[in-house]
Amino acid sequence: MDNLTMMALIATLGTWLVTALGAAMVVFFRSPNPKGLNIMLGFASGVMIAASFWSLLQPAIERAEATSNLPAYFVATVGFLLGALFMYASDKIVSFARRKADITQGKSNERLHRIIMLILSITLHNIPEGMAVGVAFGALQGNGYRAENLMGAISVAVGIGLQNFPEGAAVSVPLRREGYSRKKSFLLGQASGMVEPIAGVMGALLVVYVETILPYALSFAAGAMILVAVHELIPECQRNQKSHPYSATMGIVFGFAVMMLLDVMLG
Repeated sequence: MDNLTMMALIATLGTWLVTALGAAMVVFFRSPNPKGLNIMLGFASGVMIAASFWSLLQPAIERAEATSNLPAYFVATVGFLLGALFMYASDKIVSFARRKADITQGKSNERLHRIIMLILSITLHNIPEGMAVGVAFGALQGNGYRAENLMGAISVAVGIGLQNFPEGAAVSVPLRREGYSRKKSFLLGQASGMVEPIAGVMGALLVVYVETILPYALSFAAGAMILVAVHELIPECQRNQKSHPYSATMGIVFGFAVMMLLDVMLG
């Protein structure tokens, strides 16, 4: 493994660590208070919606303009729709498997279905982010090891790492809402970021080819996240709307604002 690949690996291990720190937020919930968890579930929804644009679609359009022979709007739209269709197909496959299990076991497992969809969408989102970090470090091979180029690559890693903090909570808190223990919610939440070091190494090794694939991967992840946020998380956090009409809604607004602030501020 060369120096640039090793640097990409270290950087993405750091972004994974920040995901784990975000997932550790679930430790503060000693018991699953419905109102508090509704707010956090709304927060997770807002994070995913904001990340789908500022972390994924906007960079996808910018990279497509720089590297693709096709119009950037076409690349972003195709990737977005493919991501949504992939999650739709995954939903149908999971639902089919669950119905089969219900027939054989005589019981429903709706909770497992929601958890699989949530973890899958966040994991898909982390793959292109890890690749983006790997590409940033791999590109140093052609641009040289000048301080400004190295700092640019480090800035990409730091920005993505800070964005991963609320994303880790976006997985662990809904798991806690579904009745999982704090320990299991944390372990599954941090596991969604494990793909970033793998994707980062791939991005550094295949930097020439990844530059053309990355816009599709980024917009693909955006489509997947939007479908899950709208279809799964937002309806779930609004279950107790009559007793707490605006708690989950304000969670969505605050989650969106926090993610937007991080993405815009860190570039």
